[in-house]
Amino acid sequence: MNRRFATAILRHACGFEATPGTRAVTAWIEANRKTFQPLLDRPAATYPAALVPYADPQHPMTVKSAGEQPDEAQAIWEAYCTGRGVDLGIGPWGEARTVYSGDMFVSRLIEDTRRTRHLGLDLFMAAGTKLHTPTAATVVSVEIEPDPLGYGCLIALRHEPEGCPAFISLWGHLAHEALGRLKAGDHLDAGVLVGEMGAPKENGGWAPHLHLQLSVDTRLSATEILGVGEERYLDVWAELFPNANAFAGIAPEFYEKTGRSHEEIVKLRKELLVPNLSISYDKPIKFVRGDGVWLIDDSGRAYLDCFNNVCHIGHAHPAVVEAMARQAATLNTNTRYLHDNIVAYAERLTATLPKELTVAGFVNSGSEANSLALRMMRAHTGRENAIVLDWAYHGTTQELIDISPYKFRRKGGKEKKPHVHVAPVPDSYHAPADWPAEEHGKRYAECVAELIAQMQAKGEGPGFFIAESIPSVAGQVFLPEGYLRQVYQMVRAAGGVCIADEVQVGFSRVGSHWWAFEEQGVVPDIVTMGKPIGNGHPLAAVVTTREIADSFNNGMEYFNTFGGNPVSCAIGLAVLDVIEGQDLRGNALAIGNYLMAGFRALQERYVVIGDVRGMGLFLGIELVTDRKTKAPATDFARAVSNGARQRGVLMGTEGPHDNVLKMRPPMIFSKRDADHLLAVLEETFEAVTARG
Repeated sequence: MNRRFATAILRHACGFEATPGTRAVTAWIEANRKTFQPLLDRPAATYPAALVPYADPQHPMTVKSAGEQPDEAQAIWEAYCTGRGVDLGIGPWGEARTVYSGDMFVSRLIEDTRRTRHLGLDLFMAAGTKLHTPTAATVVSVEIEPDPLGYGCLIALRHEPEGCPAFISLWGHLAHEALGRLKAGDHLDAGVLVGEMGAPKENGGWAPHLHLQLSVDTRLSATEILGVGEERYLDVWAELFPNANAFAGIAPEFYEKTGRSHEEIVKLRKELLVPNLSISYDKPIKFVRGDGVWLIDDSGRAYLDCFNNVCHIGHAHPAVVEAMARQAATLNTNTRYLHDNIVAYAERLTATLPKELTVAGFVNSGSEANSLALRMMRAHTGRENAIVLDWAYHGTTQELIDISPYKFRRKGGKEKKPHVHVAPVPDSYHAPADWPAEEHGKRYAECVAELIAQMQAKGEGPGFFIAESIPSVAGQVFLPEGYLRQVYQMVRAAGGVCIADEVQVGFSRVGSHWWAFEEQGVVPDIVTMGKPIGNGHPLAAVVTTREIADSFNNGMEYFNTFGGNPVSCAIGLAVLDVIEGQDLRGNALAIGNYLMAGFRALQERYVVIGDVRGMGLFLGIELVTDRKTKAPATDFARAVSNGARQRGVLMGTEGPHDNVLKMRPPMIFSKRDADHLLAVLEETFEAVTARG
């Protein structure tokens, strides 16, 4: 008996760790898993994955493997993957396997017992798949596996992270190319190539895969580390050779499906919820967890979230979670009572805005914010006439649908109300060809002047002009220089007020400024905010001038039961702390510029890309069938969006023809995330183009 194993069994029986440091190693890996470099070319959790059926003794692949027919076993697995869209096979830690039938799997610890429990993590992909170390390491050994293990290349790495005991990672069944490239003592930085998955001919006939195993006992040699163990001592092996899932980037949800099936949820939604509540994608996704820039579905697959801008600073941000839990555990009530949070938040929020905007009102959603803005407008002007941009969207209430052409001009909408006046979207890409580029702002502003003149001819005037500072559902449209400045001057001269809808683009998303309207060099009379303000918590706000606030103070009480409650304001403060403390505005600018350069490079290779546009982390790619006519490539855009989804990246399509790819990733988006997005876009454009 190996004395190291005997000692581990005895220590465990006495209530100690199987070997000193076990719990510290596993705790360190779990705490630092988000910082690891991808083991595969991209994070392992982004691949569609399935269990390799070695646990099923009747499965043909298991039978063929045990019967030493590897080519047939591999063909069965490849057919399974092709039929189900699987890219990655997983053989989990602890799995009971009947495939281990040789003499070497007879237990030396327990009489008449076999070793059947898998003590590593197997990752199955194509031969030649490159494998990288998630964290820095020193090469301990590079050797050929002994005969019963399959003749593949076996590499042991020693990891000595700061604040953690040293541990070993074992990489088995690799291609022999590593033999001449690595040697004992070599230092490998995180992300550096370790080896490649070996083909069956150099891997003892096994299907190409990596056997990855961790060992907390650094005194065990590579060939002494048990790849398979006895069921009776599984709890000992779990400490000595801990599960490598977190080290490899495999999400726990892969093994822990909970809740109702997709089909059952869809059925219940149809029965219990309003029938026009939409679901994204033809094949809906059931998400069970958010983690930074990732959304994880119920199968453990991670999707890079480039679309859901509600979680502005990342899903489940610990600062927001902690602020929410702490305040909710202390007090939550309405604003009829005094509390520090509401005035502290109003003070911090208004400090990010121009000096004219000093008075805040808190609500629960962007729609409520825009409705409150209209109440303020009416109290101040006594008017109703609205000037809006075509294809604009401002909220879900009826009065907001009435001023949202995106809603009232589509299916189910009604005719434009008499008080609503629609100006064309100031879209330079689709401006008339005979308009000089430097005059786009002026020419589009003249369209607003015409609407004002029409009102005045009837003895009326505008009550307000409202626009998203960057029209979003209109197709990520960036306003031409000078447009808002000229429009604001016209509207104010005619007695109206100017409302900036920053529900989608505020809170430093544009990178250069806190608020997108600042790019136009203007100061609105009212600013509305929502979505990113609470990082997923229902919080929204209106900020206005003292003059308009005084007009609103007309004797009618303003009260909102939940708007401005202590929990919401604590969350709002935490979001501001993170944006400022981590310089996320600077990050948005740098990563946004990097992505724009990548998009322009794509544009040079794919004629379907008519225009790329963006500011900070608010980005769009317009697809056309012809760059001269700019005819929309709607089907191509839909195919790219769905293709990116299949490859683990979420984005949307917008614009009147749904031909603009829309991306609004979290503000913590990194260069590595950007590279992943660009790689998926490249692969998807290539695939969709090839299909014609």
